[in-house]
Amino acid sequence: MAVASLLSAGSAGFASLRLVGGGSRCDGRVEIFQRGTWGRVLDDQWDVQEANVVCRQLQCGQAETAYNPPKPERGTGPVGLRGVRCAGHETNLSLCNTSLPESALAAGVAEDVGVICRGSRQVRLVNGAGRCAGRVEIYYQGSWGTVCDDGWDLSDAAVVCQQLGCGGAVEAAGSARFGEGSGQIWMGAVNCSGAEAALWDCPAGPWGQHDCGHKEDAGVICSEFMALRLENSDGCSGRLQVFYNGTWGSICSNSMTLDTVSLACKELGCGDGGSLETRLPYGRVSGPAWLDNVQCGEKTSSFWQCPSTPWDPQSCEDLRDEIHITCKGGRPEMSPAPLAPCPNSTSCTDREKIRAMGGEDGCSGRVEVWHRGSWGTVCDDSWDMRDAKIPPGAV
Repeated sequence: MAVASLLSAGSAGFASLRLVGGGSRCDGRVEIFQRGTWGRVLDDQWDVQEANVVCRQLQCGQAETAYNPPKPERGTGPVGLRGVRCAGHETNLSLCNTSLPESALAAGVAEDVGVICRGSRQVRLVNGAGRCAGRVEIYYQGSWGTVCDDGWDLSDAAVVCQQLGCGGAVEAAGSARFGEGSGQIWMGAVNCSGAEAALWDCPAGPWGQHDCGHKEDAGVICSEFMALRLENSDGCSGRLQVFYNGTWGSICSNSMTLDTVSLACKELGCGDGGSLETRLPYGRVSGPAWLDNVQCGEKTSSFWQCPSTPWDPQSCEDLRDEIHITCKGGRPEMSPAPLAPCPNSTSCTDREKIRAMGGEDGCSGRVEVWHRGSWGTVCDDSWDMRDAKIPPGAV
């Protein structure tokens, strides 16, 4: 639960406000700071006029809801203000009528008051092994919900990525690619131009009105999403690669230390340490080589916190400059990220379009095929030895 406050922008004589118990600084129960302490605000006629003043004072936009919190969410501390009447245009709650006669205060039952401001809306990406990829979720009216994938495309995804500071959109994923959400489906039929500042500024159907289920939850992969893999059959040895800007690329070996290797192995679920391979072939690097001079220290807790040179697809040119490592741990039971290793089917090799999952090694398990942006299984109708022998290049 969030507790946030913001001092009034008005004169020093104005009381400060904060909203308590919501999911952001712009929603929750109203408290007022007077005479050195925070106190509850109680009222029996709290409505959107008063709520608008609170939202405006906290620089949270217009009020979406004025409410009385249910009993479990009410405050228990001292009362700072009991009864307030606003015209709705005031810039500070202290400018409203807060000196009501006792007869007015006794007319109804005064209860804690709360507001949900437009500025409480948030967006996040869930279940994508990083904040820049995952299922799109919106915080609205005090709760998190999802977005329907009807009409969901790269222009819509671009708005989400820009809003989160995650660069551009690499993929607009549908059909609950990152798992099914729960609760409300807040938005459907979203039709962004790509230039909007926030997803809720885009043309869309009315909030919460749609004919979708959570199997249609929309997702996004942004250019700033990053993931690691070791290019080999067991997943815990081979050429270390990073996923960036929608493409897998190499990592160069300059300044590489065992601390960096250890963090990479840990990120991949392959144990806490590893070794560098030094006898590498000559030749030119095919595809991008994204990173160089990755310098992790003993106290660095994550591979993604390690300093390096800026992203550059020409970071190294010779195969001897690429980093190849062998981790001490065994093959992880599953990929460390739910993102498929080839998120753009047009750039997949044939070998990358088929995989065996859940077996003891990469050569046994459930058959899965990459098609039109997601991994799926194969039905066993008429499945026999001839089908099992089909080489990867025949997909």
